[in-house]
Amino acid sequence: MGSANWRGTVGVVKPTYESGSLVEFIRLLPEGVGVIPVYAGIKQHTERGYLDALETYHERVAELARIGVDLMHPEGGPPFMVRGYKSEQEIVGKWEEKYKVPIFTSGMTQAAALRALGIKRFVGCTYYRDNKLNDLFTRYFTDAGFEVLAMEGMDTSPGEAKNLSGETIYHHLKRSFFKYPNAQGIYLLGSGAWRVIDVVPAEEDVGVPVVHPVAARVWYVQKQLRVRQPVQGAGQLLRELP
Repeated sequence: MGSANWRGTVGVVKPTYESGSLVEFIRLLPEGVGVIPVYAGIKQHTERGYLDALETYHERVAELARIGVDLMHPEGGPPFMVRGYKSEQEIVGKWEEKYKVPIFTSGMTQAAALRALGIKRFVGCTYYRDNKLNDLFTRYFTDAGFEVLAMEGMDTSPGEAKNLSGETIYHHLKRSFFKYPNAQGIYLLGSGAWRVIDVVPAEEDVGVPVVHPVAARVWYVQKQLRVRQPVQGAGQLLRELP
């Protein structure tokens, strides 16, 4: 893979062509970890659109296997969460058996991060106004063994959410938490709209960990590659690397 990837290479299947979360992911990774992105090109952010995307994910995972990477990350929580926790495990298990490479979805990294932080009971925040989708996300984490107090969706959608300000995100997180002050943490679904740096002030002010999707995948990649490089200014998960 060359000297730039001396710690390992991660093949990523991006759900859309939006680049924001990919740029942040690469920026937060330790030096020497390379990233090869391919794209699923999802355009319909609906339950049907996510279900229909699976065939494209199969193709992109096969493409990354042909290229040759150390880890594969089919990114995007919703395309797998709408199928359910057990179904996701089965899909990933078949891929790993076929390609002989560790493979992990966004939901898998986030559930692992929540467990590592000792969070069993949380409030979720999403940028989906579609309550049916939010209910499916809740079911996913419930089946994974968590108590989901609420999945608080903003009155927006993935396509619109990129225009949200950091201040708007901050207030949404705080309002959601103080509705359920017994939550042990806050979980964010979606990484295209909110940057890791946007959620740090909220984490500091409410006093519980906030699990951001990009931070969770950076943390998980470090664990998989047996790398330990804390990141300051990006929240508790990357600072402590539990």
